[in-house]
Amino acid sequence: MTTSVRESDTLTRDALAVLQPGFTGTTAPSWLLRQLGEGLTSVGLFGRNIDSPEQLAVLTEQLREVRSDVLVAIDEEGGDVTRLEARTGSSFPGNLALGHIDDPDLTRAVAHELGRRLAAAGVNLNWAPSADVNSNPDNPVIGVRSFGGDPKLVARHTVAYVEGLQAAGVAACVKHFPGHGDTAVDSHHSMPRIDADLDTLRTRELVPFRAAVAAGSKCVMSAHILLPALDEARPGTLSPAALTGLLRAPESEGGLGHEGLIVTDGMEMQAISATYGLERGSVLALAAGADAICVGGGLAGEDTVLRLRDALVKAVREGELTEERLADAAARVRALAAWTRSARRSDTGGLTDPALRADPGIGLEAARRALVVTGLDAYVRPSGPLYVAALTPLANIAVGDETPWGPAAELERMVPGTRTGTFGMADGDVAAAVLAAAGSRPVVAVVRDAHRHPWMADAVAALVSARPDTVVVEMGVPQSAPSGALHLATHGAARVCGRAAAEVIARG
Repeated sequence: MTTSVRESDTLTRDALAVLQPGFTGTTAPSWLLRQLGEGLTSVGLFGRNIDSPEQLAVLTEQLREVRSDVLVAIDEEGGDVTRLEARTGSSFPGNLALGHIDDPDLTRAVAHELGRRLAAAGVNLNWAPSADVNSNPDNPVIGVRSFGGDPKLVARHTVAYVEGLQAAGVAACVKHFPGHGDTAVDSHHSMPRIDADLDTLRTRELVPFRAAVAAGSKCVMSAHILLPALDEARPGTLSPAALTGLLRAPESEGGLGHEGLIVTDGMEMQAISATYGLERGSVLALAAGADAICVGGGLAGEDTVLRLRDALVKAVREGELTEERLADAAARVRALAAWTRSARRSDTGGLTDPALRADPGIGLEAARRALVVTGLDAYVRPSGPLYVAALTPLANIAVGDETPWGPAAELERMVPGTRTGTFGMADGDVAAAVLAAAGSRPVVAVVRDAHRHPWMADAVAALVSARPDTVVVEMGVPQSAPSGALHLATHGAARVCGRAAAEVIARG
């Protein structure tokens, strides 16, 4: 069978349109601009691409000079997962803090301010919020990225977040469908499996996604997780039963009725790339019902884009992927691009709700409200310098290891002479190492998810035993009983969460 030049060109442009690649550098490389001219419609940004809001605005303008309706996507959850402020820590607390406060109006306002900043820098698609129900406290990848463990609470805050973000002209992308909260494995490393039955999924994991779809979320991101109740063979990203039969199907047929974009989680993650391979995984995802292929967290370059483009074109020509399915996916990408272009109506982001306005201080306000303090009545303000010991677990890949966390920087500013140190499981007797480094200074022990790390919990217990005046700051999911002379649960490790904790420690 022969293929006309026009048909070939259409296939190529459609194949490019469904890709959401990343790149390296803080300016647009020539290959990226060239591919935008050839049909590429989306670009994904990461911390490596951003030095400042001003630089980011220049970068996105570069992209729009070639393609005015380009989708510029980013993984900006606020809280622990930030790309805008990867080098300084986020100005916004994450989902767990907002869920703990349980004020949807505040969540809406926080999401709107975040969206306003994204829109001002030229970003129009945010791979957020996480709509996962944190039903497994030992989850190594979700944790504070979830609004909480109650499906109804997660649903109302997911909706509020979507509304706030999209009111600023930035498309929301709820993730990780059909729910990554009940896993003990990080899909960045391998394939998680959830053995819950379909009834459990419908009454727990799917509740926030159903609410987000009903609220008009422009996009849903799939998860690389195996759910035998839906599909015994393929993970959600590659499963027609999950994407077409559940997410896309109308409510009358038992589905969620999502009509917007379906984007995959990063296809370079080991759950897909190590099992199916990047090219085959991408073909299977499109055939299953995905519309956009996210790739570029660790694979950034023209070679990756061309490999995937050619794999999709080949799959159509060999009958593994229908031309209609590829065309439908590309059309959905272009439709979202058109929406974001129309949403850029004014410098206020096209607001329809006058209650939502610029509020630069909303993140710190939320962080202060999320703080839970135990032992303040008996706490004595420090009369001299402190020693801040960060007991640091291995970095969550979604968070990254370049983003600073904890109250140390703020305490150094508020309490002159304060010193800091970082300690890990490899330090052996961690408590002894901390005490030796602290000398006579009072100790502030800072932890994340101490309940998941026995070495961390043991070190805190030994520190409190040796120094009863030790202050303990839990910046992850607070599961352990409060300990220390003063205990603070921040419900997240964003910069503003560290500041809120430091204010209490330094000033009482």
